[in-house]
Amino acid sequence: MNLDITEQNLPLFEALASGTRIKMIQLLQTDALNIKEMAERLGVSSAIIAKHVQQLEESGIIASRMISGKRGMQKQCFLAQDSIMLRFRPEGTPAPQEEDTLNHYAVSIPVGQYVAFNVRPTCGLASETKLIGMRDDPRYFAEPEHVQAQHLWFGSGHIDYRIPNYLMGRQSIKSIRISLEICSEAPGYAEDWPSDIVFSLNGVNVGTWTSPGDFGAVRGKLTPAWWEPGSTQHGLLKTLLIAEEGTFMDGIRLSGVAARDIPVAPMEEIQFRIESDATARRPGGVSLFGRKFGNYEQDIEVNISY
Repeated sequence: MNLDITEQNLPLFEALASGTRIKMIQLLQTDALNIKEMAERLGVSSAIIAKHVQQLEESGIIASRMISGKRGMQKQCFLAQDSIMLRFRPEGTPAPQEEDTLNHYAVSIPVGQYVAFNVRPTCGLASETKLIGMRDDPRYFAEPEHVQAQHLWFGSGHIDYRIPNYLMGRQSIKSIRISLEICSEAPGYAEDWPSDIVFSLNGVNVGTWTSPGDFGAVRGKLTPAWWEPGSTQHGLLKTLLIAEEGTFMDGIRLSGVAARDIPVAPMEEIQFRIESDATARRPGGVSLFGRKFGNYEQDIEVNISY
């Protein structure tokens, strides 16, 4: 089902603006239920559930049918939609011309193509087809095959990547946008395993983001079949932006460090460091994923505007 963002579809958006109605939708994902059954499972009255059912029916999210029960006919509810896609720009509408006249270039850095490291267990590397070296032995991070890694992890320490600098003359960087799939690193995995992960560029700490956990309960969409259950399966897709107004993670401000605060020498690359300090408040490690591991078909994607 495809919907445009219009006032005509406002009932659907309003129907989703309720914690109780969201829980009802979740209940109906696996079972068709009557009003009394939903009321009992959610711990609210049948009268309240009936009002929520009416709003969900009017929005087209659920439907109902009358079936015979122990006490006569009863209203059984079920999901009417498996998915809804929102179109912010109606189909066929041309996109407006970009007003931003900044130049930019983009590079894709495989997670295994780091240029320096100092890591401590738990740690390891995996390609698309196998483990690289032995688990929990940092020496294998120097193995030449590390460039084939699609997944790497370490309990504490740091790893460095080199971002090319293609600026010429007096050109200066206006923003650096870095997108990557990342999470914490716990022994095995732990969905609740916070980790304070520090990002820096050319020695300047631009901000700390706290990863909520190390995700292994559900297999990653791209995670190879040989990778055993009970281990990290995927991360979160995060976007780090160092702009003229400061540094942001997915639009949330991390610090006041701006692009102009990063010392970039002409013709010299930019060093990007990802770090988990063992002395941090939440020293939960780092896990990184490439385009053939985890949930997102991408490497570390960098876009520089100047």
